[in-house]
Amino acid sequence: MTLFQELDLTTFSAGQITGVASGSVAADIGLRPGDELLAINDQAVQDVIDVQFYAAEESLELLIRRNDELLLFEAERAYGQTLGIEFAHPTFDTDIRRCNNLCEFCFVLQMAPRFRRTLYIKDDDYRYSFLFGHYVTLTNLDEHDWWRIETMKLSPLYISVHVTDLEQRRRYLRNENAGDILEQLHRLTEQGIEVHTQLVIVPEVNDGKWLEQSIEDLARLWPGVRSVSIVPVGLTKQHKYGLRTHSKKEAAEILDYVTTLQREFQQRFNSRFIYATDEWYLVADRPLPHHDAYDGQDLRENGLGMVRHFLDEWSAVEKEIQLWLRNLKKSGDTRFSQNPEEFADHTQPWKFERITLATGSLFAATLRQTAAEFARLTRLTINVQQIINNRLGDSITVSGLLMGNDVLSQLEAQVYGDLVVLPRVMFDHPDTISLDDISPQEIANKLGCPVALADTMGDVWDALIGASAVVYNPVTGG
Repeated sequence: MTLFQELDLTTFSAGQITGVASGSVAADIGLRPGDELLAINDQAVQDVIDVQFYAAEESLELLIRRNDELLLFEAERAYGQTLGIEFAHPTFDTDIRRCNNLCEFCFVLQMAPRFRRTLYIKDDDYRYSFLFGHYVTLTNLDEHDWWRIETMKLSPLYISVHVTDLEQRRRYLRNENAGDILEQLHRLTEQGIEVHTQLVIVPEVNDGKWLEQSIEDLARLWPGVRSVSIVPVGLTKQHKYGLRTHSKKEAAEILDYVTTLQREFQQRFNSRFIYATDEWYLVADRPLPHHDAYDGQDLRENGLGMVRHFLDEWSAVEKEIQLWLRNLKKSGDTRFSQNPEEFADHTQPWKFERITLATGSLFAATLRQTAAEFARLTRLTINVQQIINNRLGDSITVSGLLMGNDVLSQLEAQVYGDLVVLPRVMFDHPDTISLDDISPQEIANKLGCPVALADTMGDVWDALIGASAVVYNPVTGG
């Protein structure tokens, strides 16, 4: 243990273990929740990336702190076998790398006051790019960061390019020290690091000739650069720099441009290479691309293909509902006519008769169409309630940024029925709370009816037949 004893344990943070998988290497050697991992094979570990890298050997020595005692555990790991450890935080110091840019469109700088503190943290951490697909600018890396990326082969990475011209990018990021993004991307791709990029487009700032040049520059780095996502800028009512969002006509023009380029890249790369996020199609009132238009790339976290996934999932759920109703009829249930899709009378095999589906403005039209088809099958009364984002401004139309208080104020004034279904993404927080710290349980209590969370119509169906684990029933006096 002499090499471990030489480590300066005051210079790094330990990884607090919160879970140990049954039958794993960690379980076999006796690790426990509450233990702290300090080092693997003489190497201090500072995050889960280090753990993945240094634990790839077959013979392992793990330095653990248990209470105030240092313990050394030895283990043999089969090839491909994981340690089986869950940590309290992916970066053991719990400190996410901050962004050093001052982009005028930065959403954090546009946040309304008096939200929880974490919403004002501008993160730009390459580790989260590798681990979770977060887009980063590469403007805050030192040589040790580059060494880790290249040595540990942290691939793929997700990079916010915005514009490739160096001086224009520095103006766009408001960071005169930003490095040359094309040199950085070339360095990554030369090392075999796969890259997905995005361009957040601001009208009259990085569109037009800048957009054309950026796409041409990125295409020269194919196949290392695997994709370019074209993203529309989002602006809250707290925005102070005079920027604007795209009109319906401009959104349609962007889509026409992207479609033209996709045909060219399909011939050159056998891939469309450039993709427009769903918002362009919804704003322009254009049909969504089919699933195969994304060339097998899963970019949904960046808003590409989410609506198509919703629609495709609904097609499958529609067949499931039809089969369910047929089987119920075959079982002798007398509430159905000869047509298995229709009820013989007004009775129904579930306790809800009226459902309200709440959503952001952008998705409301799509949801109304699908909800009408759902209602035809189930004989339910379904109301799709478009929720206006009063706190951030009505220009913020996505469901993931809806406020709990806006839901309450706008549903309390409506006839909302026996069940309210809210977008699960509204509560995409470890504590299942909205941006303004409202929980689904609080909404159920105040509305006085059950609240379900859903991503898809399949989730709505599950809530209807009692198969959902995310239904909150109102608590008297809540």
